[in-house]
Amino acid sequence: MDREQLKQLESDLWSAADSFRANSDLKSNEYSTPVLGIIFLKFADNNYRRHEKEILAEFEKLKGSRREKPIEEIAIEKCGFYLPENARYAHLRDLPEQEDIVKAIKIAMEEIEKYKPELEGVLPKEEYFRFSTGSEENR
Repeated sequence: MDREQLKQLESDLWSAADSFRANSDLKSNEYSTPVLGIIFLKFADNNYRRHEKEILAEFEKLKGSRREKPIEEIAIEKCGFYLPENARYAHLRDLPEQEDIVKAIKIAMEEIEKYKPELEGVLPKEEYFRFSTGSEENR
């Protein structure tokens, strides 16, 4: 990212924050954790994608051999964590309108925790339900 793109990103983020403050009754401390959770998902996805070719190549190389390993194990070795498809940023972004995005985000966070136990209890999961109607019964 060059300097101009960083300035544009900063401007866009401030504009989004201003819009969020103006169009909701929430204080910044009420929406900061869920927003940071989404940013974490995007960061994790970007990091995983950087290692994905290497992970898949190793998986294919070992498949059917005595040294065969599950893709999750290879991902943890190469990237530090495994990111299942339903925890990928694009999966969440591209969910159909009728899907419960709040529940999908919670599941994504739980899936990440399953393969990276150090994050258990750290990632925001319940915070998203206050932004949705009808999701609370599906927790």
